[in-house]
Amino acid sequence: MFPANCLPRPDHARWGPAVLRLRCRLFSSGPLWKGFTMVVAIRQIVTYLFLWTLCVLSKPTEKKDRVHHDPQLSDKVHDDGQNFDYDHDAFLGAEEAKTFDQLTPEESKERLGMMVDKIDTDKDGFVTEGELKAWIQKAQKKYVFDNVAHQWQEYDMNQDGLISWEEYRNVTYGTYLDDPDPDDGFNYKQMMTRDERRFKMADKDGDLIATKDEFTAFLHPEEYDYMKDIVVQETMEDIDKNADGFIDLEEYIGDMYSHDGDAEEPEWVKTEREQFVEFRDKNRDGKMDKEETKDWILPSDYDHAEAEARHLVYESDQNKDGKLTKEEIVDKYDLFVGSQATDFGEALVRHDEF
Repeated sequence: MFPANCLPRPDHARWGPAVLRLRCRLFSSGPLWKGFTMVVAIRQIVTYLFLWTLCVLSKPTEKKDRVHHDPQLSDKVHDDGQNFDYDHDAFLGAEEAKTFDQLTPEESKERLGMMVDKIDTDKDGFVTEGELKAWIQKAQKKYVFDNVAHQWQEYDMNQDGLISWEEYRNVTYGTYLDDPDPDDGFNYKQMMTRDERRFKMADKDGDLIATKDEFTAFLHPEEYDYMKDIVVQETMEDIDKNADGFIDLEEYIGDMYSHDGDAEEPEWVKTEREQFVEFRDKNRDGKMDKEETKDWILPSDYDHAEAEARHLVYESDQNKDGKLTKEEIVDKYDLFVGSQATDFGEALVRHDEF
């Protein structure tokens, strides 16, 4: 079993894949470390260290991107005059939309009706723009929920459907906190303190026990509005080398590019210097504060989910009361989910309910 620190996390991105793989090796237990296999493992570790050293010493050819953008709802053109493929991807997610392409209109309507019951979260018999937006966001973030589901059993040690800070701490760090000077160079106590701070931020009721949603916010804070301050704080701590609470120009550039004694900077670095002066440092004091850093890494992008929810309501709201009944949605099933319209009724593959 690998601890959480072996798994992809936003705050682990700065380590690079070689270090993460090395970390997993160091955390591993069992026959990997016995006999001949141990020799192989040591050779692999040396190789990882060598590759990591090369990465550290060499200058990056591409800049590090710390900006969190909401992804597009679909890579298809949004043109309802030709087809509803964009709407299908937005409402279902691209992968799930493919399964509906294999269904008859009757099957699509039946499944869509079951979905409406889930979308109507307040159970008042209507679907609002807000409920549609939340559904679209959930469909688009399926990879996040899949990741949490994959990790859940590893941390829920007592199988009570919750994950306490103690459970997470024990699984992730275990006995490694007992060694004040570990050979691998990682400061586990500092890492644990950072994780604990984030866990407490995600834990809305302050009981140090995370529900599925709170644990999702802990692992993927960039997806939750109430976690954005911790994303900004962790980013600033990574870049603010002199610990003055700000990010100056050299710290900003240093996070992306290493001079390595070369006086000539790539063009993209020069462009980033201009971006910092012209756009990042809004008050022109030579450094970015918390709000300026937030504007940089968490920009207020165009809300694609909100725009799509508004579009779906507008196209389906027959009585123009600003909300949708199940009947109004099912009547426009081709807009929401689509189907394979067939005249022959051939046997079609059935899939699990979304």
